[in-house]
This record gives sequence, structure tokens and C-alpha cells, in this order.
Amino acid sequence: MAGNIRNTAVLGSAVLLGGLLALGLVWSGSYIKGAAEVWQQSSRSVTVRGLAEREVPADLVLWPFNYSVSANSLSDLEQQLSSDEQAIRDFLEAQGFASEHVSSTPPRITDQFSNQYGGQRPDERYRAEATLLLRSPDVEGVIEAIPSATSLVREGVLLSPSYEYRTEFLFTGLDSIKPEMIAAATADARNAAQQFAEDSGSQVGQIRQATQGYFSIEDLDSYTPQTKRVRVVTTVDYSLQD
Repeated sequence: MAGNIRNTAVLGSAVLLGGLLALGLVWSGSYIKGAAEVWQQSSRSVTVRGLAEREVPADLVLWPFNYSVSANSLSDLEQQLSSDEQAIRDFLEAQGFASEHVSSTPPRITDQFSNQYGGQRPDERYRAEATLLLRSPDVEGVIEAIPSATSLVREGVLLSPSYEYRTEFLFTGLDSIKPEMIAAATADARNAAQQFAEDSGSQVGQIRQATQGYFSIEDLDSYTPQTKRVRVVTTVDYSLQD
């Protein structure tokens, strides 16, 4: 009799444990299914890039005049430097540029006899280079004046143009156009996301993440450096909805 009661208790416990285990599996399966659906929904997204470009005129120009002189004495060298500097300043003033936009650098003087001997020595011992820089917002004025700079050569000014001393055209008004360009790049990105969503039978949702790229400013081409192309790319991650 006691053995039957014990067997019945064991059987009842097993049934109860089996029922709880089955219930647990059902609940666990429902939870996993729900979690999978949430994960599937949250992972539905598209990452696109938006581009905005704009052509703008340069608003600042740097026009350097690098010149050199030679002499056998430092006093003659200094006199020639002063004479050439004044000739360049007079030229710029005649072209209508304000004197406060002109600055000069200290001359770089070389003793050409050092480390040179006999017939290898040049005729004049000292050589000096200096640079006069025009920094002006009058971009069109500089473009018109550049061809006239040959008159300085006729006056005996030995100009030494090079890549290092090239005329540069700059655009300094980036802050004023940044908001509009960022908005345009973001709109371009949304258009790309919208096209992707239509192709996949979805709708564009909210922005999940956005990254603004660097602004680049380049010459429109090698022949028109006074016109700049400003460019920015944004990367935007949109959620997709059914």
C-alpha cells in the first residue's frame, strides 16, 4: 500500500514537471519569436550618401612678386632691393590697389663667393631675393592687372615666378553657405533612400544616424582658378518601414 502511494506521488511530480517544462518551452518560443521580430524590424535600414555641390567666385586673391638683385657690395644690394620694391609698389598703386593690402618679406641674401673658387665665381658676389605680396579682395582687378606686370620687367625688375610664388585665388565665405549645402546634401540622401525604399516595397522612416563629410574647395578647372567648386558629402542611415 505504501509502495502504491509512493509511486503515485512520483508519477504526479513527473506530470507536473513535464507540464511546467512544456509551458516554459511555449513561453520561451513565444519570447524568442517576438525578439526575432523586433530584431528583424530594427535591422531594416538603408545607408545612403547625399551630395551637394556649388560654384562660387573667389573673394580673396594673393598675388606675390618675387624678385632678385645682385651686387658686389651690400650697400649696392640694399639700394637695388629698395628700388625694385618701390617700383612694384608704384605699379600696384597705379593699378588701383590700396597700400595697406601690400606687405613685404625680409630679403634672403646669399654670398655667392662662399664655397666658390677661381673661374667658378659669378661676376657679382651678393645675391638677394625678396617678395612683395598683394592680398586683396579685388579679384577682378587682379585678373585685369596681371598682364600689365610685364612693365616691371621693362623697368629692370627681375621677377622670378614659380609654383611657390603663384597667384592664388581663395574663397573665404564657406560659413555663409554651409547650412544650405548640408540641407541640400541631406535632401539628396533622402531622395536616394526613397528610391531604394520604393524598389524594395518599403517606406523611409526616421534618421538613425548621420555623418557630415568634410567640405572641399577646389578650382573649377586649371583655366579658371577664380571660380571654385565647393563640395560636401553626407552619409545618412534611415530606418525602413512596411
